[in-house]
Amino acid sequence: MDSTNTAILLLLLALVYLLLTLSSWGKARLPPGPRPLPLLGNLLQLRSQDMLTSLTKLSKEYGSVYTVHLGPRPVVVLSGYQTVKEALVDQGDEFSGRGSYPVFFNFTKGNGIAFSNGDRWRALRRFSVQILRNFGMGKRSIEERILEEGGFLLAELRKTEGEPFDPTFVLSRSVSNIICSVIFGSRFDYDDERLHTIISLINDNFQIMSSPWGEWYNIFPSLLHCVPGPHRRLFPNFGCMKALIARSVRDHQASLDPDSPRDFIDCFLTKMAQEQQDPLSHFHMDTLLMTTHNLLFGGTETVGTTLRHAFLALMKFPKVQARVQEEIDRVVGRARLPSLEDRAAMPYTDAVIHEVQRFADIIPMNLPHRVTRDTDFHGFLIPKGTDVITLLNTVHHDPSQFPAPQEFNPGHFLDDNEAFKKSPAFMPFSAGRRLCLGESLARMELFLFLTAILQSFSLQPLVAPEDIDLTPLSSGLGHVPRPFQLCARAR
Repeated sequence: MDSTNTAILLLLLALVYLLLTLSSWGKARLPPGPRPLPLLGNLLQLRSQDMLTSLTKLSKEYGSVYTVHLGPRPVVVLSGYQTVKEALVDQGDEFSGRGSYPVFFNFTKGNGIAFSNGDRWRALRRFSVQILRNFGMGKRSIEERILEEGGFLLAELRKTEGEPFDPTFVLSRSVSNIICSVIFGSRFDYDDERLHTIISLINDNFQIMSSPWGEWYNIFPSLLHCVPGPHRRLFPNFGCMKALIARSVRDHQASLDPDSPRDFIDCFLTKMAQEQQDPLSHFHMDTLLMTTHNLLFGGTETVGTTLRHAFLALMKFPKVQARVQEEIDRVVGRARLPSLEDRAAMPYTDAVIHEVQRFADIIPMNLPHRVTRDTDFHGFLIPKGTDVITLLNTVHHDPSQFPAPQEFNPGHFLDDNEAFKKSPAFMPFSAGRRLCLGESLARMELFLFLTAILQSFSLQPLVAPEDIDLTPLSSGLGHVPRPFQLCARAR
């Protein structure tokens, strides 16, 4: 009898939950979109090889706000600068949630800074921003670390002696070392096995998540979890990275001095100790491991990928490369490395870097957002908990903001007097409440690394400039540039 009562109670609870859910959706006025099929949703209208292009085409048919069903799940899609800005900036609180992204969430369980929500996300973000600032983010001290690392990078490029090489691993080691020095307290030697492991795991996962396999996993995680394919490497890779971070955390615990923190991990461990009696604390071992992973992933892959896109663009447009080098020679000379103070006197170089980020559009669909409450938007009522895709590619290619969006043109960021001109539609780090917390660090790295390289080397392609293909190899999570080699010839 008890089991029968329990079953009845569970059934009643399930019915109540279903009624509440239907009631909430019954009030909804979701934007129009293509008619979905049961279970499959709109997958027949979405090209599995290029979902980004499919979603962009649908925006031309249904407008800047429409609904698409990824499997059985309705998702609101926003396109164009004005609409994305209204959501992420003007109504930032309502659109500040993190949407479903099973590839990451099934690993982090919502414990990392990038894929957490609510009070946990706010606590972790506030803490992380403060600690990163304390360790020099956006300040002179972090600039000195980048300049030091730039010296090591230049030495590696000299070793190529002008012969062809693939820049992927060379750039990734230098870029990763910056965030590693903040997290772990010191940089790694370029032959250190831990650095090689970090880079290979991150690069592999970024490429898988940017492929159709990664996109399909996010739509049907339960099904794809059992299907063979390259996506099956994702979670073993995540596990290896977690184990590497955990080993470092144990080393930190053995030598921790709360009064003299050496790095991000020390500060997090100290915060954990301070709040260990608080049952509601968001600072525990899982959040430390996952937040560290998120920082490593974001701080390694995006800048390294952007620099590779920059190399391709500068080789395809040699006049642009020559003009940047002329500006470096005129403002900085050859006797010292460029510094951040030089950036204000180098508007063309600054414009080129911004145009690389706009044109390359590294994270074209942004990370998914989620509305935190029932939200009125453009005459529709989007229910609390609805996921939202903001198509940053349509922001960076909005003709109302960039006159020739399909062309690589540094003039998009120069005024009539050839001075640098900001654009409100420049959103490579997203916008609003979920703005990438590493933005200032990434901008410093891009300027200092690229100018140091071009000061000492000319980038020479192995093919004719007109044969260089700037279209990405894949475009799921990220726009991954096509593999290439180049020669770095000493100037």
